[in-house]
Amino acid sequence: MRNNTSASHRSGGRARRSFYVTAASLHVVLLNIMAAGFKTAEPLEYHRSFLKENCRPDGRELGEFRPTTLNISSLSTADGSALVKIGNTTVICGVKAELTMPPSDAPNKGYIVPNVDLPPLCSSKFRPGPPGEQAQAASQFIADVIESSDLINMEELCIEKSKLCWVLYCDIMCLDYDGNLLDACIIVLLAALKNAQLPEVTINKDTDLAEVDIQKKRPLKINRHPVGSSFAVFDDSIIIVDPTAEEESLSTALLTVVTDEEDRLCAVHKPGGTSLSSEKLQHCINRAITRNKEISKLVGKVIESTKTAK
Repeated sequence: MRNNTSASHRSGGRARRSFYVTAASLHVVLLNIMAAGFKTAEPLEYHRSFLKENCRPDGRELGEFRPTTLNISSLSTADGSALVKIGNTTVICGVKAELTMPPSDAPNKGYIVPNVDLPPLCSSKFRPGPPGEQAQAASQFIADVIESSDLINMEELCIEKSKLCWVLYCDIMCLDYDGNLLDACIIVLLAALKNAQLPEVTINKDTDLAEVDIQKKRPLKINRHPVGSSFAVFDDSIIIVDPTAEEESLSTALLTVVTDEEDRLCAVHKPGGTSLSSEKLQHCINRAITRNKEISKLVGKVIESTKTAK
């Protein structure tokens, strides 16, 4: 009898514990449903509730970037390529080198043509058809960074003055858009150019035609290592780094600061929005300088690992 009674007590205890666990689980589910409803109905207030605690809905601190990963030689058909992920934002870049005549206003230089593509597959916010405003603005921004940062000495892309030079078509495609596109574009461009190799080209003096030796390739000489750091401003005062797509849509201003490895300011991009004090702008520049060191280290590590693998 004692054994049966004891067994009955244990069974009852399990039943009560099971009830408590079920009730607790139901409470958590209800809280999650309420939070999801709050986020949908009042997204700005939902984010503000986190910002008041100096954190964000995804658990990051205000000045914390999402994990950044990098792969190179991602496209076997390109002369250089790379793929970068910042959180969910995924961007790939392929570099194709072609021979052409130098521009008439710069007969001793080659040139680089960047193009950013935001296809519908990367986000429902983009539509098929010609490049939209954001894609065009991103392409122009990348072109400005290439020029202002002295990324590559364009004269080294010239093979013979007024006759022959290299043009590098840098096609940057977003595969998954979740904010902070510009930072991802600059990183993937830099890595793809560092991965690129060009064949040796000479001009035959007898025929005056270009001769390409694909067996002899050389890497591009990269002068500078520009890296972008993007920020979003909430309520005209709170600054966060590496905004997601949702954070971008709720912010009162966006800012991208580009610096090089020598802590020099290469570009500042602020498409409207609320103004920033000189102190807050300097804070963003300081954070961008730190970010440059982090990304330069990552790019160097990936490039070196590829050399070791060969």
